[in-house]
Amino acid sequence: MTEVPGGVTLETIRAAAAALNGRIVRTPLVPAFRLSRQLGCELFLKCENFQVTGSFKDRGACNKLMSLTSAQAEKGVIAMSAGNHAQGVAYHAQRLGIPATIVMPEFAPFTKVQRTRAYGARVVLTGDTLDVSAKKAREIAEAEGLVFVHPYDDPAIIAGQGTIGLEILEDAPDLDMVVVPIGGGGLISGIAAAVKALQPSLEIIGVEAALFPSMLQALRGEPIEAGGTTLADGIAVKTPGTLTQEMVRALVDDIRLVDETALETAVHHLAEEQKIVAEGAGAAGLAAVVAEPERYAGKKVGVVICGGNIDMRLLSGVLIRGLVRDGRLVRLRITIVDQPGQLARLSQVIGGTGANIIEVDHQRLFADVPAKRADIDVTLESRDAEHVREITAALDAAGFPARVLASRSADPRN
Repeated sequence: MTEVPGGVTLETIRAAAAALNGRIVRTPLVPAFRLSRQLGCELFLKCENFQVTGSFKDRGACNKLMSLTSAQAEKGVIAMSAGNHAQGVAYHAQRLGIPATIVMPEFAPFTKVQRTRAYGARVVLTGDTLDVSAKKAREIAEAEGLVFVHPYDDPAIIAGQGTIGLEILEDAPDLDMVVVPIGGGGLISGIAAAVKALQPSLEIIGVEAALFPSMLQALRGEPIEAGGTTLADGIAVKTPGTLTQEMVRALVDDIRLVDETALETAVHHLAEEQKIVAEGAGAAGLAAVVAEPERYAGKKVGVVICGGNIDMRLLSGVLIRGLVRDGRLVRLRITIVDQPGQLARLSQVIGGTGANIIEVDHQRLFADVPAKRADIDVTLESRDAEHVREITAALDAAGFPARVLASRSADPRN
């Protein structure tokens, strides 16, 4: 059996499971039938987005808070988080009667800030990075005598997250691999500690956003070069934990990086195919399978959906962009003769193909066309990229030259 650093053992994880019983949601491991057919593997989704606060952070936060002495609990706790850890600490602190202060960076999603406050925590918004927020949280903790609840580099936090691994194996003991998002490393460290203790041959795959490959770089001994705007803000961590680095090195079989397109596609697939709402970080595990389906082909794969706290405006944008990528929402630029009856005739041609017109923008003055012609930008609902090809062919045949705007993947000329 692999030796686990930091004192996180199967026994401490089982003790955490006993302590958490009835205090957190025992989330389901859902078979993803439609995605399994599309991706060529037998896929199971561990839905941690079903927790009360919408993410796996409930587990570690609750386990840590219950480990406090009565004096510590009376004084209170402080945490630093961009959102999910904040909500987990705030919710369970309120439930346990422990005063909580949460330091959040100024870029934290409004939804997460609002919900953290709703759980009764004092929220301090400061810093343009998590590192700045963490420094401020440490200063407040020292000044006020509060217990600092680290988001990932703490044995009690890791043991709490490790209860997910126990539940996965209870529900599907014959999995070939488990795919887990990585931010600071607490989630995958706990799951790997539980899984490797019970089934050492089961493969553990970690997933980081390509813009924030900090754990992979740290393990390789490379300078950490992470940054940028990512959909997976929940795992956008520049400084992985010291303890979690040791545990990931000892227990995790591989780490894969996923780009922003894969993350968007995964969020879209989960919503459309499985009716599951996931934030970017929550969908990172599925993004890895989407990006490299051949790696998982024919395998029985568990994927941890670690959170579902995505802003609704952002989710709307991701879903619309997914429709554009699939060719089911397309904008065509069509050139017509600028005379009466042409727009009606154009509509008839489009209607004859089975497409649905959503929006029409008539360009006479600002398009680079002759005076007696005009460009029409038409947004359509279509079935798929092949249907777009049929639509443009029909328009060309009717004397309406058309080209696709906004999505190269749907353009029959690309």
